[in-house]
Parts: sequence; C-alpha cells; structure tokens
Amino acid sequence: MIDRDKKPIGIFDSGLGGLTVLREIIKSLPNEDFIYFGDSKRAPYGTKSRETITNFAFQDVRFLLNKGVKALVVACNTISSNSIDEIRNNFEVPVIEVIGPGSRTGVSTTNNGKVAVIGTEATVVSNAYVKKIHEINNDIKVFQKSCPLFVPIAEEGQHLWDSEITLLAARMYLDEMLETGADVLILGCTHYPLLKKAISRVLGNKMKIVDSAKSTAAELASIFSDEDAKNKEKGKISIFTSDSREKFLPMSKAILGNEDFTVEQVNIEKY
Repeated sequence: MIDRDKKPIGIFDSGLGGLTVLREIIKSLPNEDFIYFGDSKRAPYGTKSRETITNFAFQDVRFLLNKGVKALVVACNTISSNSIDEIRNNFEVPVIEVIGPGSRTGVSTTNNGKVAVIGTEATVVSNAYVKKIHEINNDIKVFQKSCPLFVPIAEEGQHLWDSEITLLAARMYLDEMLETGADVLILGCTHYPLLKKAISRVLGNKMKIVDSAKSTAAELASIFSDEDAKNKEKGKISIFTSDSREKFLPMSKAILGNEDFTVEQVNIEKY
C-alpha cells in the first residue's frame, strides 16, 4: 500500500487557475495529500511558443517529482493542448489532463450539436479541443475563440473577477460566440471559472457553461478512490508559487475557501 504521507498528488498550472481544479478534486478525494504549483511569475503561458510552454512545463513537473508525487494533474489547458505527449513520454508517472474530460462533458451537454470553446491563444491554435471533440463525435460543430485578456485579469486579483472591466472583456469576446448558435460554452482555461459570474452575465440563458474541473476530478477519483478511502485523516494541502507569496495567499483563500493549506514561494527556474 502506498504511504500517503510520502506520496501526494501533484497539480500544476501557469498560475492560480488550476486551483479551481484542485477545489473540485479535494471534494472527490478529501483524504489525499496535494502539492500544487502555480507559475504566476511567468504567466500567462498561452501567449508563448510551444517550445517555451513545454520547457516551462518540464520545470514544473521536475519540481513536483522532486516532492515525491505519485501522479500529476496538468490543470492547465495550454500545457494539456501543447505539451501533454512530451510530458507522458519523458516522465514515468500517471498524468491526468483537462482537455479530454472537458471535451467529453461538452459533447454530452449539447442538445443541438454546436459547441463553443474559449481559451488561450496557444490552446486555440493547437486545435486540441476540436480534435478531441471530433474523436468523440465527428458531427459536432466546434467554434473557437481566444480570450487573451482573461488570464491577466484573473491573475491580477479577486477584485477584478466580477468587475466592469471583466464584463467589458467578456462582451468583446463572447458576442461572437453567441452568434454561432452553440448551446454549450467550454471554458478551455482553468483561470476562466474565476470570471464565471461576468461570463454568465453576458451569456444569460443562451449557453450552458462547462469547465473541466469536475470532470477531471471524477477521472482522478476513479484511479485513487480506493486508496483515499483507506486514509481516515483529512489530507494535507501544500501550495507553491513562483511569484509573491503575499499576493498568491489571499487569492488561494478566495478560491479554496475554508481549506487549510500553506503557501511558499519557490525558484522554479532551478528545475
């Protein structure tokens, strides 16, 4: 049996967006230990080249493996869409990504066969969602839109998450998506759920919102649920950031609520 204290689950993202995934995973696996890394110093990843994204992702993975994690959750759509094969080919540890779960939920949710996806530029250019959705159902029409302002807004702090600035950006990006007639909008970036109130105000009741957090949590739980059940104590949560701890801590609290956790700064470039 794996010793939980020595084998946590690692989760990482370009910044704080992946905490929306961690929040759902904790609900499914409350007795597991988690180590989270958010690379806010170098965010956003979505405007960078595929080579740079992969180099950053490898550093993130090496940091978590150095902490002894037993599995990796790539809680970042940009990394999942650009570097997942390289990660799986170069590191011998189970890897869960967010594109597949989000795509499956989107396909099962649509009633009219039209699905819209918003994400970073790198995610949209990769066509990862289009490919995955068409693997599931080739008859689905997929519409994509990059929203480059959303990640910087989310990283700036919770005072902007439901602000007029966010609402203006959401209208600018989503008016075009509303014209497609799609009845489902996949939030193809784990930062975007932080802006969900503003996004919902623009969409009204015209589109159902899908984010991959719950689907990803369910997939991870299917692997570790038996092990989690053996661990009677509440799991430990350790959070690391490449940027200011003082900035990351309050935003982590805003996302994770009453969960107990620690936050430390790390020099990710050493890895």
